[in-house]
Amino acid sequence: MADIPAGFLDLLTEKKAFANIATIQPDGSPQVTPVWFDYTNGVVRVNTAKGRIKARNLSVGAKVALSILDPDNAYRYIQIRGTVTKQTEDGAVAHIDSLAKKYLDKDVYPWHNDKDVRVIYEITPSATQTMG
Repeated sequence: MADIPAGFLDLLTEKKAFANIATIQPDGSPQVTPVWFDYTNGVVRVNTAKGRIKARNLSVGAKVALSILDPDNAYRYIQIRGTVTKQTEDGAVAHIDSLAKKYLDKDVYPWHNDKDVRVIYEITPSATQTMG
């Protein structure tokens, strides 16, 4: 497990920075999506609905990369490479609501769809690269 450099923790814990998550498609090609995330207990957590492309590419053991750009300084970022170490539906609706609070200052995710099955993916960092 790689430590997040202290000088970049604000991007993961304080700012409304988006992460661009890169996953690998079944044919080996990359797929990138901007996502909301949080960072807790040394892991990055992202949330999506089953059936979406990134959800089809993510499972325990999947390798991913995240690029998180400072919203206040485009020349400062952190890249995190890691592995999905956990996926769960438990608490996923509450998690997307907490992300809506972080990113939109709304108590409830405004695009809830009763047909969606939400999933949390925990990514354990294995390497980081920073600039700025």
